[in-house]
Amino acid sequence: MKKETLTANWQKHWMALSIIMLLFFGACVPQKRLQYLLDEEHQVQFENPHQPEYRIQPGDNLYIQVLGLDRETADLFSIQPGGVSRQYLNNELSVFLSSYTVNPDGFIEFPIVGSVYVKDKTVDEIKILVQQAINEYMRDATVIVKFVNFRVSVLGEVKSPGQYPVYQTQINVFEALAKAGDMSPWGDRKRVQLVRKTITGSEVYELDLSRRSILESEFFYLLPDDIVYVMPMQAKTFAFTTFPYSIIFSTITTTLLILNFLN
Repeated sequence: MKKETLTANWQKHWMALSIIMLLFFGACVPQKRLQYLLDEEHQVQFENPHQPEYRIQPGDNLYIQVLGLDRETADLFSIQPGGVSRQYLNNELSVFLSSYTVNPDGFIEFPIVGSVYVKDKTVDEIKILVQQAINEYMRDATVIVKFVNFRVSVLGEVKSPGQYPVYQTQINVFEALAKAGDMSPWGDRKRVQLVRKTITGSEVYELDLSRRSILESEFFYLLPDDIVYVMPMQAKTFAFTTFPYSIIFSTITTTLLILNFLN
């Protein structure tokens, strides 16, 4: 009788241990699910012909500066809307407020020159247009044109979700994630959604960042106002470095409840 009791208790303990192990391993995320750019063929060279050039649209803002040896003439083009001189532009907000907004018809109003049509043109094309116009008034002028309101939003399972300004001419999806502090341990690398504005509304694309083929994707590079949403994994990872005590107490409590139920 005593032997049968001991055997029954061992069976209960093994059952409890098995359940605990299932809970433990079921909640862990495999290391492979946390990696980017996996490739069994070990390809190392990639070409991406899909590098988009954003074309300016109504409502966009352009920062334009004219430099030249003839400072007095250059200053005629340096007074921004509202009478703010560029020498006081020392932060992002002041640059934005002192930029030129493209009106609904696609024009900007530039000092001395007048209306300049910029809709559906790239920043480089606009620079050439303004440069040609300025050349009629002064020699050896240098024109600087920047797209002011280039921003991308990164949401979901990332460490610092938010909207981020982009100061370079282009940005890719990995650079956007880097701005947001990278994915959290339970972000799904295989299911990253890209929301992109269109003329009629928005379109949603799903990206797999776990494969190197993303480097050749037409959606690798982002456009202004793109939204990157990182989907969560179904499994949850055990993050001992972040929540050690709560996990330990939770495991002990679960074990005691199971043993009490079996007894």
